Amino acid sequence: MTRTPAAGQSAGQTPATADRSAAPHRLIVVGSGIAGLYAALLAADAGVDVVLLTKGALADSNTFYAQGGISAVLDEPAPGDTVAAHIADTLTAGAGHCDEEAVRVLCTEARHDIAGLVRFGVRFDQDHDGGPSLGLEAAHSAPRILHAGGDATGAGVVHALINAVLSQQGAGKIRLVGHALATALVMNGDTVCGVLYLHGGRSLSVRGDAVLLATGGAGQLFAQTTNPAVATADGLALAWRAGAAVADLEFFQFHPTCLVPARTQSPADSDPLLISEAVRGEGAILLDALGRRFMPQYHPDAELAPRDVVSRSIALHLAKLGDPNGHVYLDASVIEAAKGTGFLARRFPTLSQRTREAGIDWTKQLVPVAPAAHYWMGGVATDLQARTSVPGLYAAGEVACTGVQGANRLASNSLLEGLVFGRRAVESFLNGSSAGPLPPTWVSPNGTPPRATEPERFSREALRRLMTAKAGVLRNGVLLEEAGGVLEAWAGVVRPGMVPVDADPRAHEDANLLLAARLLVAAARQRTESLGAHYRSDSPAEAADLHEELEETYTRPKASLVHD
Repeated sequence: MTRTPAAGQSAGQTPATADRSAAPHRLIVVGSGIAGLYAALLAADAGVDVVLLTKGALADSNTFYAQGGISAVLDEPAPGDTVAAHIADTLTAGAGHCDEEAVRVLCTEARHDIAGLVRFGVRFDQDHDGGPSLGLEAAHSAPRILHAGGDATGAGVVHALINAVLSQQGAGKIRLVGHALATALVMNGDTVCGVLYLHGGRSLSVRGDAVLLATGGAGQLFAQTTNPAVATADGLALAWRAGAAVADLEFFQFHPTCLVPARTQSPADSDPLLISEAVRGEGAILLDALGRRFMPQYHPDAELAPRDVVSRSIALHLAKLGDPNGHVYLDASVIEAAKGTGFLARRFPTLSQRTREAGIDWTKQLVPVAPAAHYWMGGVATDLQARTSVPGLYAAGEVACTGVQGANRLASNSLLEGLVFGRRAVESFLNGSSAGPLPPTWVSPNGTPPRATEPERFSREALRRLMTAKAGVLRNGVLLEEAGGVLEAWAGVVRPGMVPVDADPRAHEDANLLLAARLLVAAARQRTESLGAHYRSDSPAEAADLHEELEETYTRPKASLVHD
């Protein structure tokens, strides 16, 4: 993938110090997660006329639900930690698929944007010496995770940024439009110059000099997800239909530990609860239904292995035990036993409350967990200045593919990516540099036609079941071809052009999800080898090993995962 930096802008230059005389007049920001809120505030500070569109309320985003924190090597890092170590950890987790220059930018500039958050009112937890309290998470070589409110980092960050946005709205520097679903990008020739959106049952438009997509991910593609209901691939669909290049869509990360609802409660009716990576960082372990710890058999880092390895290990272990649709258990009681009564409640107050609400006292009882769709590493391809291949269109956060996440995102790098590249988008906008990068390698959903099939009637629920069964944690060519056939049949009756502009927002979301599913499956079919979060049991190296693993006894380690 080719990504080129914008000229005329140093990495350390902030929007506030850029040349305002050349700054375009209006920036339209779509989305109110960390990337959108932070970029809107920086642009407003620099004198830009900012229009901020959000599909729901301002707090409706994946950012709000983030628990673990934000990774960053600060001016005074943990003993032994360095920016170079953060870079190395990110590259390792990304399975050799990261853009190294993008990773260097991310890790080097992290401290700058942490300071930016503090300037906008974010308060991170402190240790007993008054310095930042730094946590350790899976695949990090040192404690470098800043958190707020224990396990409520996202909520703390969002509340502070929302307060700052509302203050800027009151000052007339940001125009906020809530409950507005973007339905199309307005084009002037080949350049983006505005957004069509639904608001109050009417189709409206807003014009601007550029648009920044910060719409988040697409967890609603799968039956079980840690994402809120708003995560329906809207930004990806908008960009694709405007002709923007996309990349790495086969890499969808499944978080290993999402609370499994009680049998009396269907997943669709429950509020998904992610059990943060930080819990395993504090010492929690995974057990199977027989009460046996199994992760050491799959990877030397056990529960602290990269999350794609943990998710895949759980799926393989369940298949081996004859219960592929089952779950395993997280034992957090070992933390309480080791660190004293009340530690879990102090360190993880939100999770302690939520597990109690689910009827589980996790200081004494096991928590049933299973992998759930969590984060899409792929997205709209951008360069180091967050520019897409379409002039006038930027993307930042989960909707974008900057190359920093590679084939598997390192824990707590997601919020950081939204900050760093949200700021860089504003810097590029202020410099008047909106020309897109050279298009990277990308896929089309209209490649090799899959075999025709007679699917059930399209519904969002049917789509989620299909994607979970045939394009989830474990994949192979037969399953992906079957998924492609069903998706193509559905695409014949669920087309964006058939959705009236003033239709129910859910109809637009369904069309976006279906397009995203087709793009994901097309990319997954093209990549025949396993890599990172994309695991194909029929790749030459994995097929024989998987067969042997399923035939062998419980205690035999899986070599391919040990060396993942």
